[in-house]
Order: sequence, then structure tokens, then C-alpha cells
Amino acid sequence: MNRSLLQRRRLLGYLGLGALGVGGAVLQLGQRRTDSPTSVLQELAASAGSATLASLPVGRSLPEFQGISQWLNSEPLRIADLKGKVVLVQFWTFACINCQRTLPSITRWHQQYAAQGLSVIGIHTPELAFERDLNNVRRALAQNRITYPVPIDAQFKTWSAYNNRYWPHLFLADRDGFLRYDHIGEGAYDQTEQAIRRLLA
Repeated sequence: MNRSLLQRRRLLGYLGLGALGVGGAVLQLGQRRTDSPTSVLQELAASAGSATLASLPVGRSLPEFQGISQWLNSEPLRIADLKGKVVLVQFWTFACINCQRTLPSITRWHQQYAAQGLSVIGIHTPELAFERDLNNVRRALAQNRITYPVPIDAQFKTWSAYNNRYWPHLFLADRDGFLRYDHIGEGAYDQTEQAIRRLLA
């Protein structure tokens, strides 16, 4: 695995990114579509005084899932299959402590909002050798009561398509498949839930 990725992940763990202002930031990137309603991201960023970090531009369509070796808890999905839903794409890996701390909120949102149109996709992008073992991933799903779809992105192809650099990382898209909210690290749970609720409304 790329050494810089390992160093970055360890740094996030040491710093407790969610405890920093940066970790709780919403990200405003690029330009929203001019024919769309005011972006949830822009509304929240204005009130949060958030930082900007490199990622997908707001208003861009969610990239397609790529290089997925297996889907757990679901048949294979495409972005087109999710049109009409508010989509929360979560990049994580089960041994990442920062990811582990986000799971209770993400599983609760899935349980609470799925019937209203939220679709959570937990892209498991393993870094270490034991995280690539499907039996270990399945155990982690059971332990954390994860029932939403989990694609295995072992070759980092979907990770690259999303221009991702961090575990955990959330991307939230509206019912038309356009990115409206982007959050790196732990924290900002109320803010993220507020974005979900606005997009579902």
C-alpha cells in the first residue's frame, strides 16, 4: 500500500481529525449547477465557517462505482440504480478507529431514513492485508450491525474516481445524483444529519 496513504491515515488517527475544526468542516468545492436550488452544502458552510479541502466539486454527478470486486448486503448497484434517492457514500475500512467512531451514526441514519429515501453505500477500501479478508469484513459488518450495501474497493478504483484521500469520508448527493455535501473525518454528526434531512424534505 502507498506509504503516504498509511502516513496520512495514522496522522488522522493521532490528531483525532474530528476534534479539530477541520474535521468537523463541511466542504464547499467548485460551482453548483445554476439551475439547482441553493446547495445544502453552501447553506451549511456559510453558518459553519468551514475549511475547504480538495475533493469532488459540489454539483458534480457522483462518479460510477468502479473496480468493485464484491458487493456485501446487496446485489451490484450502479449510480443510475440510485436515482430518486438521497445517496450517502461512505469511504471506510473496518480497522480505522476514526471510521469505527462514525459507524453508530451512519447505521442509525440508514435505519431511520431509508424508508424516506436515503440510500447509504459503505465503500470498504481496505488498506492493510487483514482488511482485505472478506471474512474479516463480514465480521465487522455483523459486529457493527451494518445492513446497507458494502462494495469492496480493494484496488482503490472507486476511491480514485471520487478523488478521495481519507478514511472516513462522506459524500452526500441529492435525488438527481448531484453532490451537495462532503465531509472528511469524525464529527459534525448533527450537521451531516441536517444535510440529509434537508435533501430528503
